Amino acid sequence: METEDSSIPQQKCGKVLVAFVVQSESAGLRLDHFLVERLPHLSRSQLTTAIKCGNIEVNGAPAKASRKLRSDDVIGGYVETTAPPLHVVAQRVDFIALFEDEYLLVLSKPPGVVVHPANGNPDKTLVNGLLYHCQSIGDVGDPMRPGIVHRLDKDTSGVMVIAKTAEVHRKLVESFKSRRVKKIYQALVSGVPQQNAGRIAAPVGRHPVNRKKMAVREKGGKHAVTHWKVMSNYSGKFSLVELIIETGRTHQIRVHMASIGHPVAGDTLYGPGKAYPLFARQMLHSSQLRFEHPVTGHEIVGTAPLWPDMEELVFHFEQSLGDDL
Repeated sequence: METEDSSIPQQKCGKVLVAFVVQSESAGLRLDHFLVERLPHLSRSQLTTAIKCGNIEVNGAPAKASRKLRSDDVIGGYVETTAPPLHVVAQRVDFIALFEDEYLLVLSKPPGVVVHPANGNPDKTLVNGLLYHCQSIGDVGDPMRPGIVHRLDKDTSGVMVIAKTAEVHRKLVESFKSRRVKKIYQALVSGVPQQNAGRIAAPVGRHPVNRKKMAVREKGGKHAVTHWKVMSNYSGKFSLVELIIETGRTHQIRVHMASIGHPVAGDTLYGPGKAYPLFARQMLHSSQLRFEHPVTGHEIVGTAPLWPDMEELVFHFEQSLGDDL
C-alpha cells in the first residue's frame, strides 16, 4: 500500500530531476524498467535517451539501461523533456464519500478504478475524480498522486482515506508507517482453511522472475503480517474471510492467502491463472479503516459495505451452497 521507492520528480527548465534510493523490493530490476515504473508521466524514449546520454547515474556513475539494480543503490540525474510532464486533469469519476471535513475525505473506491495515473492509465483514475470533487487536493503531496496516502489495487474495492491539506497528508502517512491505522478487509477465497482463524507472518518482496508479481521472500522481503478469520464456509468450495493487516505491503493479502493455498477468488495473478465465470474481478474489499483524526484527535471509523458485485456473490453462495460453519 505504501509507495516503495521515494522520489518526487521536479520539473526545472525543461528537465525532470530524479532521485531514488532503491528498496529491497526493486532489487534485480533493470534500470530502464525501474525508471519506466517510477516515472509514468515520461515516455520510454525520453528515459532511454537520458540513459544513453549519460544523464542518469547509479551511485554517482553513468549506467546502462540493462544494469541490474541492488538494494540501496542511489539513482540520480535528469531527463530532458520537450513538453511538460503529464498534467492530471479533473474528471468525474464516481466514488462513495463516507466522511468528509475540511481536512480529509474517507471514501469507498469502486472496483476497476486505478488510484492514480501511471503507464496505461493516464486518466479516469481516482485522482482525476478527486480533483473534480475538490480542486485544492491538487496541491497536496506528490503532484501525480495528490492527496493519496495509501493505495488499493485496481480491482480491490472499499475504504480509503484522502488528505486535503499538506499537514494532514504528512500526519496520515506517518500514521500508516507507524501502524496506528487499523485496516480490515473481507475476501472470498478458494476453498476453506482447516482452522477457523490464523496469522500469517511472511516477508513479501518482488517475485524473482515475474516482476509484475510479489511473493513470499525469506531473503529480501519486507516484514508482513496478516490475520485472518473464516466468517462463512460455502460447502468447502469457497469461504468468506475477514482479514486484519498489520502491515501494508504491495499485494500483501493476495500473496499471503495464496501462500496458504487459499487465493482470493477471481485473482488470476496469484490464483489458478485463468478466469472463473462467477468472478469478474478479485473478490477483495477494504471494509474498514480506524484511525485518529490528525487535527481533531477524534477516532474516525470508515466502514464500507461490500461492493454490490461481491455482495450478490455472497448472497448467491448462501442460497445455493449453504453455510456449513
